Amino acid sequence: MKSKFLSPAFALLVLFTVRPAGAAAPATPASAILISEFLNEHAPYPACHASTIVETAQHELVAAWFGGLYERHEGVAIWIARFEAGRWLPGVEVANGVQPAGPRQPTWNPVLFQPRNGPLMLFYKVGPSPSRWWGMVMTSADAGRTWSTPRRLPDGILGPIKNKPVQLADGAILSGTSSESADGSNQWRVYFERSNDLGQTWTRTPFLNDGGNIAAIQPSILLLGGDKLQALGRTRQGKLFTIASSDAGRTWGPMTLTSLPNPNSGTDAVTLADGRHLLVYNHSAPPPENPSKGLRYPLDVALSSDGATWRHVLTLESEPAGNGYSYPAVIQTSDGRVHITYTWKREHIKHVVLDPAKL
Repeated sequence: MKSKFLSPAFALLVLFTVRPAGAAAPATPASAILISEFLNEHAPYPACHASTIVETAQHELVAAWFGGLYERHEGVAIWIARFEAGRWLPGVEVANGVQPAGPRQPTWNPVLFQPRNGPLMLFYKVGPSPSRWWGMVMTSADAGRTWSTPRRLPDGILGPIKNKPVQLADGAILSGTSSESADGSNQWRVYFERSNDLGQTWTRTPFLNDGGNIAAIQPSILLLGGDKLQALGRTRQGKLFTIASSDAGRTWGPMTLTSLPNPNSGTDAVTLADGRHLLVYNHSAPPPENPSKGLRYPLDVALSSDGATWRHVLTLESEPAGNGYSYPAVIQTSDGRVHITYTWKREHIKHVVLDPAKL
């Protein structure tokens, strides 16, 4: 059945170039890529980053990102685009860091989330840096056409830090989040926030790593069945971290490193309707002389049946680029398609649609 999100006007763009030495070769047929396009090709700002995408309760697509002169500039704002009548509408600014008193602040890392019952939610951060930002949230009852007045989250609650929350069987919203240490220690530590009332109130776990042996941020949550969960994310140790819960995220086991490389760059993952897990990440190991910093290309897709063993299936971008291809967001929509957005050279947000049956 043809997806409601596909337009015959879109050309299929599938570009594969030579991968860096030592990287795995693509194993998927090109036909898995259905659409490859820019969301904001003619944006009124020079730089953008940190996209997010959601399917609304009305089965419409909405994407968001931050855009401005450059990351950390006080004029950076949150932009949203809606998919209507077979095309993405131009992005519009929906939130910024203008303060009631004091200087305007940059905005960061929007995260869109649609609960099963309730309005569309937009989380984002405001503040001079990741170590000093705070969490904000807005809601929309009309699929992102209009938005409520922004509300600051309680002290100690940041909201989902980069990647989408999950809604559990009991209706609780579980967000993966992290701290980049406002205390000046420069420790990267992961924790989780939970709301049982659609975001009105929140509780949080303790920090789940010491920030030293494994410095980790930006978890994505996978559903392993029943109350079993797994989270994966970014580290400074050259590999992705993993951590698991057997009680729906109330408590978590020890954090360990996977075999998957990570060049200190954001990732995202989703559990598909068929039970497989899909990960979007930079398959690039940092150099030995600087294990906390690597190249943000290529950008790849991997699959797993158990969250432990991953198989590379697709390369989305491989051409060397100074600003790379980074910060993916991934969802599966009700028609079964997989939608990925990511930062393209810090100039555009790119949107790719996959048919997971062909992976």
